[in-house]
Amino acid sequence: MAKISAKYEVLYIIDPNLGEEGIAALVEKFKAMVEAEGTLTGIEEWGKRRLAYPINDIPEGYYVLMTCECKPELPAELDRVFKITDGILRSMITAVEE
Repeated sequence: MAKISAKYEVLYIIDPNLGEEGIAALVEKFKAMVEAEGTLTGIEEWGKRRLAYPINDIPEGYYVLMTCECKPELPAELDRVFKITDGILRSMITAVEE
């Protein structure tokens, strides 16, 4: 039997050179995407942190962790949007076991 909804953790790193307004706009964009298709159970903005290695010559990134409950189709769509959005350095989506 197929799952109707599952719990996911979404971690993404934003380029800090976008500035406060640019970062806030991206956080709001992805928050709205999740809320449109599922339930956002939590969002933690970890802030600017040093990366383990530079990505595109950028030594720091702005980390955001979202937890949500949604249909299994949403993570694939989120991943696609992360890849085509300027300002997203890295992203990772993992399913949380109950």
